[in-house]
Amino acid sequence: MHSLWSDAAANDMVAHYARAGVSRDVALRVYTSRLLGGDPRLVLHGGGNTSVKTELCDLLDTPAEVLCVKGSGWDMGNIEPAGLPAVRLDPLRRLREREALSDEDMVRIQRANLLDPSAPNPSVETLLHAFLPHKFIDHTHATAVLSLADQPDAAARCAELYGSSVGIVPYIMPGFLLARKAAEVYEADPSVEGLVLLKHGVFSFAETARGAYERMIAIVTRAEDHLAGGRRNVFVPASLPVSLASAVEIAPIVRGACALTDMASEGLYKRFVLDFRTGAAIRNFVDGAELVRYGLAGVATPDHTIRTKNYPCIVPAPEAGRLVAFAKGACEAVEKYVADYHAYFARHNAVSPVKKRELDPMPRVVVVPGVGLFGLGRSAKDAAIAADLAESWVTTVTDAEAAGRFESLNEADLFEMEYWSLEQAKLGGAVEKPLAGQVALVTGGAGTIGRATAHLMKGAGAEIALLDRPGEALDAAAKGLGALALAGDVTNDDDVRAAFDRLVARFGGVDIVVANAGAAWQGRIGEVDDKILRDSFELNFFAHQRVAQHAVRIMLQQGTGGCLLFNVSKQALNPGADFGPYGIPKAATLALMRQYALDYGGSNIRANAVNADRIRGGLLTPEMIAARSRARGVSEAEYMGGNLLRREVTADDVARSFLHLALARNTTAAIDTVDGGNIAAAPR
Repeated sequence: MHSLWSDAAANDMVAHYARAGVSRDVALRVYTSRLLGGDPRLVLHGGGNTSVKTELCDLLDTPAEVLCVKGSGWDMGNIEPAGLPAVRLDPLRRLREREALSDEDMVRIQRANLLDPSAPNPSVETLLHAFLPHKFIDHTHATAVLSLADQPDAAARCAELYGSSVGIVPYIMPGFLLARKAAEVYEADPSVEGLVLLKHGVFSFAETARGAYERMIAIVTRAEDHLAGGRRNVFVPASLPVSLASAVEIAPIVRGACALTDMASEGLYKRFVLDFRTGAAIRNFVDGAELVRYGLAGVATPDHTIRTKNYPCIVPAPEAGRLVAFAKGACEAVEKYVADYHAYFARHNAVSPVKKRELDPMPRVVVVPGVGLFGLGRSAKDAAIAADLAESWVTTVTDAEAAGRFESLNEADLFEMEYWSLEQAKLGGAVEKPLAGQVALVTGGAGTIGRATAHLMKGAGAEIALLDRPGEALDAAAKGLGALALAGDVTNDDDVRAAFDRLVARFGGVDIVVANAGAAWQGRIGEVDDKILRDSFELNFFAHQRVAQHAVRIMLQQGTGGCLLFNVSKQALNPGADFGPYGIPKAATLALMRQYALDYGGSNIRANAVNADRIRGGLLTPEMIAARSRARGVSEAEYMGGNLLRREVTADDVARSFLHLALARNTTAAIDTVDGGNIAAAPR
């Protein structure tokens, strides 16, 4: 590990923040916090914390000695000055004289001494920063240091490596008691340049931002060099099937096995998004013969337990061509994981002085021998966080096993951390959106209706993929929505299969499909060219069938139901003159929807349709609107509002209908009409 400190970059940041009235001390604290937070070998996803002791003015412009410390919820990799709330230092230091202090009182005192009462809660390790005398203090969960700190004889190993340059602090749960113990270790030898917290992480400190940062780099580098020296082969490989199924083949099975099904009889499932990881290091780990021993030993640092739980779920290696057997084994592994979690909670909650409410028992990491690992979350972001932490854990455990034997905290300490109110607060208390954990694919996603539908479903919590022809329109639509762009032709089976494979590789499966792609061919049916009719059927019927078939294949693997939504338009019910090439395949698509509802209702797969008409930017181009309004002798506004309500129907109206049907868990084989009122097109 090398120092990334740059005098020029540091001075630029100081100058940048000076224009906003931010002091040099705080600007430098931001600079080195970002250097630390930008390296996943040091911290990940809100982990770690930093501080600086300085002088700032309070709201009455009175100078005060303060501790600016990372605020809860901020990530060091992109921290801003607002993420370093200032706390009056003297009241914090006076707490050093106490023998005990509850977590609740600690938080109240810290908040009571904030210079800005609207600032975020200071870090749970604020008192540790306050009790040490140094101006700049850094704390990370460096993987290399943890590989030494997570050993049965960790204290002796660390003392041998670092000598008197680093103090060794035994494991104590973060808070007042840890802060006191760390201060005691430092005071016993004030010459130390840092502290290793066993089973937890590492602190460094100095009077300058550069000094504290480069001491951290030096401490971690020393651990890295030690682990690299004389390294032995770590894991003896297990005996695996000669031919293994791919991640794309097994992801929907894993996803379905991990869905919460306590209300499955009502068609309700709490689903998770998946994030797959593999590579030489991960395969070396997951393919090991002793995977159960070291893989279930616990987390690398207790800070990770709220994101990954204490250990992963290990499923069988998937043999190619035997997915039914894999599904059975995966379900059994998850069922055992859940039963073990319930027992774990019951054991420790029974002796807890404050009774807890059990969290959901599903794993957040699934390990698959021969393939890799999956991170799970209620969103793609949370799944990626779990996967990132799992990759870091793999590195820590691998290095620990190379040097000795990995050992995590005992189960009681892990339970205390997992159910610690201050740690749970990091996850926030936001109410989940109705489509959280679900994955939606929208065909024709670059068009007006497709974009509007994807936007609403994204707002309802779904992860979104847009399937459309390659081009700038698709790229722009996906970028604007933060969606997965799937370039392909829906009339080509290879393109559609490849799109679904990419979708599964990214999110693990699919729950909602909006078959929206279409185009309007015209012509008198007795005179139209045969190719026009066939081309229209390919896009307006067979493409819908092709997309639905691939979706159902995955939904059946997941076993958690799903939702198929078809854009049939009013032509399916009220054909227009010279529109047979468009209306006839749309009528066939309406029948297709009903057939899917019939054939797959027993698998909890719903199928519904939207019957829309006269949508600007949908199939109606500006040229078509102008031509039709001229033909009827009315203005464009009169034509677009030519319905019972006398107002134009928009793409957003159609999108709201699709969202409504996606949420209507007891509705299938239905047609939702969005046309402002057209009796001739009303279902009957």
